[in-house]
Amino acid sequence: MEGVSSLDEPLKKLLGGATAKVMAEHLDLHTVGDLLHHYPRRYEERGKLTALTDLPLDEHVTVVAQVADARILTFNNGRGKRLEVTLTDGSGRLQLVFFGHGVHKPHKELLPGRQAMFAGKASVFNRKMQLAHPTYQLLDASDADEASEAVDAFAGRLLPIYPACKQLDSWRIAKAVDAVLPSARDAVDPLPASLREGRGFTPLPEALLKVHRPQTRADIEDAKARLKWDEAFVLQVALARRRYADTQLPAAARRRVPDGLLDAFDAKLPFTLTEGQEKVSKEIFDDLATEHPMHRLLQGEVGSGKTMVALRAMLAVVDAGGQAAMLAPTEVLAQQHHRSITEMMGELAEGGMLGGSDRGTKVVLLTGSMGAAARRKALLDLVAGEAGIVIGTHALIEDKVRFHDLGLVVVDEQHRFGVEQRDALRSKGKQPPHLLVMTATPIPRTVAMTVFGDLETSVLDQLPAGRSPIASHVVPAKDKPHFLARAWERVAEEVENGHQAYVVCPRIGDDAEEEKKGKAKKKAAEEDGEKRPPLAVLEIADELRKGALAGLTVEVLHGRMHSDEKDDVMRRFAAGDVDVLVATTVIEVGVNVPNATAMVIMDADRFGVSQLHQLRGRVGRGSAPGLCLLVSEAHEASPARARLSAVAATLDGFELSRIDLEQRREGDVLGQAQSGVRSSLRMLTVIDDEEVIAAAREEAVAIVAADPELERLPELRTVLAALLDKEREEYLDKG
Repeated sequence: MEGVSSLDEPLKKLLGGATAKVMAEHLDLHTVGDLLHHYPRRYEERGKLTALTDLPLDEHVTVVAQVADARILTFNNGRGKRLEVTLTDGSGRLQLVFFGHGVHKPHKELLPGRQAMFAGKASVFNRKMQLAHPTYQLLDASDADEASEAVDAFAGRLLPIYPACKQLDSWRIAKAVDAVLPSARDAVDPLPASLREGRGFTPLPEALLKVHRPQTRADIEDAKARLKWDEAFVLQVALARRRYADTQLPAAARRRVPDGLLDAFDAKLPFTLTEGQEKVSKEIFDDLATEHPMHRLLQGEVGSGKTMVALRAMLAVVDAGGQAAMLAPTEVLAQQHHRSITEMMGELAEGGMLGGSDRGTKVVLLTGSMGAAARRKALLDLVAGEAGIVIGTHALIEDKVRFHDLGLVVVDEQHRFGVEQRDALRSKGKQPPHLLVMTATPIPRTVAMTVFGDLETSVLDQLPAGRSPIASHVVPAKDKPHFLARAWERVAEEVENGHQAYVVCPRIGDDAEEEKKGKAKKKAAEEDGEKRPPLAVLEIADELRKGALAGLTVEVLHGRMHSDEKDDVMRRFAAGDVDVLVATTVIEVGVNVPNATAMVIMDADRFGVSQLHQLRGRVGRGSAPGLCLLVSEAHEASPARARLSAVAATLDGFELSRIDLEQRREGDVLGQAQSGVRSSLRMLTVIDDEEVIAAAREEAVAIVAADPELERLPELRTVLAALLDKEREEYLDKG
């Protein structure tokens, strides 16, 4: 295994401390192996220019372009100097600006007609794209030595452009890669030989050489095909081993009992379940009846009836003599679930003994802010088995909480819930309980296979009857201020017609700490030509009360308020006593006010696609149609605006997740859901490589079924161990 060690060498041995430090802090690269797997983002052909028209805003970019003209301007009565350089590439123009003492060197070097690589953050200033204070590397230097050095650094016609950062340019990273490239021949190949030869893959050391220093485009394709496959395969083997280990765990089978609580509940439902709910319920009941723990992900749109499906599963478990726990991310949400479940169950939620179908069962709430007496009573009901169903927050996982016989855990909004917490709750059963994870953020199939590869997936994609359509529009506040004025008029009209509205802001405001940060950010932003701090609830509420919505009842809701205050505001809003609620994203999940028909989201570009979709799901919950206005100052050509237009154009959450993923950059896709494995995906883009992932999954399942401990595949074991070091191994173990 001598080979592993050279890839495990710390970078500072080869590159020196300063460069290694920047790589560790800003690019998360620590070893030679990490740097070898830091692949170029794309390749430029020498002499061929990048399309300047396609630059992403607010990102660190590297371009190859030609200087069209350069001129020094003075300001401040001649005291300040600014160098403006215009680049061209045939498709568009890009402005560079240098200030102060930094203007002399570029003024001498960046002469019209010269070609160079430039790196910096793309922003918009006076409606023009610009890079402020970019670093650059001349590609056609007049000084012969300098020119040959530049050419040597990027031998061949293909210039690799690396994911870089402000502190380290792409070409500096390229130089560092040159220093570690000889170690590529020690790379341990994780693919079993039969698989590698069967699929005709390039050996790994060769693939690494080709990806960093390709001679031709075919080299790049060759390398990519191999490296993508490795990532998909190693990840799928890790997940297949987990699924295999789960099937080896014992669990109590909870088989459906006729004439129990579940049948009594179904009999009193005032509507019939949708086809989707019936199908998903059957999948869940089948899982509950087996003797190893169910691990199922239930995903569906806001309002698709997930809670109903989860409740029927919980009732089936109670009928079979077990208890069910439902975990919500916030107290507000736990209370809401408790309210809606007790309402749905009626007298069945007021039972005495467990399993007594004639009298139902007890449904208890357990949260951190409950009074001591109520809490003691709830804990007693749980340990005695009086309560068949418990709904709560993280408080459920505390050591003091004991169950009589925990059979099923339902986790709501998984992405807000740490893996450790799920694990702690799981350990409260005599045997591992069955697990149902619900999410309202629809996840495309490939992502589900990769991120939640250890969970079986069920999807609810029909909306129950009675939900109204929601119209969504982007309001470009900067370009067309009168559109914003019209937005407030629309809110007033909705209120006049007897409805209510939400206004959502990214920040709370009025907090000394937050303000201090805000001011510092604002100052930095102004110096950087960047955007202002996000709008705040307290400021917007104040402006609306005095201005556009004067005369209406405007209240605020945010996370710094005391829970009694929050409940009071929500109660009055639900009762119709408040016309407009100005809030942070605390309303994102679980707030159900059918009379609220309009939502204005301020600085909408500061929110993610799925978050906007979640927020929008709060309106149009009654019989009146909903309206969602996305207010933004983002530039028309920016990715942020493209995201907003996508949200406005469709109500299909699965479609939006897809768009979201296509627009996000690599490495970001798995987010926190699988942060333990995130760094293993450098080349694979989950959304485009569906076939690779599916094929890798098949191979992985077959290999693990034949050899669960991978005894015959020591190289694969070594690579897995490196991917799943201690912390990641635990992360995966806990699911």
